[in-house]
Amino acid sequence: MMHRRQLLGATAGLLAAPAIASAQSGAWPTRAPVRLVAQFPPGGLVDTITRLVAPQLSAAIGQNVLVENRAGAGGVIGTDYVAKQPADGYTFLMTHASVMVYSAATLPRLPFDPINDFTHLAHLVEAPSVLLVRGDSPIRTMQDYLQAARTRPTRYGSSGIGSAPHMLGAMLAGQANLTQLDHAPYAGSAPAMRDLLGGHIESLIDPITTNVEAMQNGTLRALAISTPQRLTAFPNVPTFVELGFPALVQTQWVGISGPKNLPAPIAERIIREMPGIMRSPTIVTRTTELQTMPRATLPTGADFVNIITTELAAARQVAQRYNIQAAA
Repeated sequence: MMHRRQLLGATAGLLAAPAIASAQSGAWPTRAPVRLVAQFPPGGLVDTITRLVAPQLSAAIGQNVLVENRAGAGGVIGTDYVAKQPADGYTFLMTHASVMVYSAATLPRLPFDPINDFTHLAHLVEAPSVLLVRGDSPIRTMQDYLQAARTRPTRYGSSGIGSAPHMLGAMLAGQANLTQLDHAPYAGSAPAMRDLLGGHIESLIDPITTNVEAMQNGTLRALAISTPQRLTAFPNVPTFVELGFPALVQTQWVGISGPKNLPAPIAERIIREMPGIMRSPTIVTRTTELQTMPRATLPTGADFVNIITTELAAARQVAQRYNIQAAA
């Protein structure tokens, strides 16, 4: 006798089968909406990029693309949700390095495999991290910061234990012998920023994306940035590399992925459309403003998978070396 759970699973499979068969035949998309899942709340990096991409993707495929925020557990909930959806071309994930690389490297377990449970399609944009202090802080240069963190308690905020900013701070502390530099983890960038502006912590490491305006108007001062070379938009902000920390090169990227076993015609269609979408004037203008831009050539398919695999291996080494482990 078939148990109720088995029966429900079989029924779901039968319902999904016609849609998957249609997709495999090349007749996709035949209905709306196509869902684009952002695994973080509105207003952050992932949500911002998702809402830029959705209307452009909708125009390209001829169906409505609906943005769906499924936040929680540092992006794990929304990511796991997409991993378990039918591979029929109607649910995609705005993949984020925060989950696929940093959570995967620091959490003792995940409910999905970041490589094998997805069809990774295209790497879309990437944002460097910046070390920030308040605009009125007595810490005016990186040299000031290093001196402070060697002589008195100095805190850097991040968006959480095991996050990319946490790892960057741990590497800086270790390589510069900053014995007084302490990590202050928060449940996201927003509360960390509130404490920085309120004077409760001395510094913050964060993606540049949502900090551009404050850096431009003087509310925040950037001491260093995690790019290989200085940004044209911020020529006075030195890189960690030129300050003597060549290993502190880091970006947080956003891409697009589907569940594993996505039919080849759908995967190929998305891969074919994304370079043109990312070159659209609306997206180029906004991503340039946010200093969160695509690479010159968009990594797709196997090239995107290779980026995830390489960065995950490197992050695991950093997590092990600096004993960084997030709570399950």
